[in-house]
Amino acid sequence: MNLNPIQLFDTESSTFTYILTGPGSNQAVIIDPVDHHWERDLRHLERLGLQLVYVLETHAHADHVTSAGKLRELTGAQAAVPSGCGIAPAELQLNDGDVIRFGDGEEIKVLHTPGHTAGSMSYIWRGNAFTGDTLLIDGCGRTDFQSGSSDALYDSVSAKLFSLPQETRMWPGHDYKGQAVSTIGWEKRHNVRLANRSREDFCKLMSELNLPKPKLIDVAVPANQNLGLPHGA
Repeated sequence: MNLNPIQLFDTESSTFTYILTGPGSNQAVIIDPVDHHWERDLRHLERLGLQLVYVLETHAHADHVTSAGKLRELTGAQAAVPSGCGIAPAELQLNDGDVIRFGDGEEIKVLHTPGHTAGSMSYIWRGNAFTGDTLLIDGCGRTDFQSGSSDALYDSVSAKLFSLPQETRMWPGHDYKGQAVSTIGWEKRHNVRLANRSREDFCKLMSELNLPKPKLIDVAVPANQNLGLPHGA
């Protein structure tokens, strides 16, 4: 059974937020919420009669501030974050192979997929993969800052994500071209940066991107390491 998440979008940072819920329970999980959409996200939960139990982060983002701390305060949910991202206030520090359980037997499997950042995680639930900034539709996250590594990203995608069932739906952390969802099989065959590309070619390609520094990085990363709350809060 392939159950779709609720997918929400922030136009400013092109960030996707996801709400997951399964049959038989009103418990829900949210992935990568954005600070100025916390009211929108709460309205979705309220409208659907859902109780938020976990707020998940795929990594400490550099392009937007999370609302994880705010949502945790308002709902009583627990924050669950990659252990390698320095997000100390979170209740759960996740490691590769962990399983997050909620609702009526729902399970989210945790995959450590470093490369965009050293701590980056992907989450697998009901035939869906939430890949954060590790794997994007026809692309991937940058690897030139915040403990990034092209070598590590190549391994994360080729050895871990591309080995998932080919029909797995792939839900990215961002999209800049109006796309919403792909499949692992399509990305394995067609992804312009990674499909049928050697490690050497991939690392060379990534080293030559020369992307500008994210505008919010100096604000966003420290804020996100405190779940988006003011330091001292």
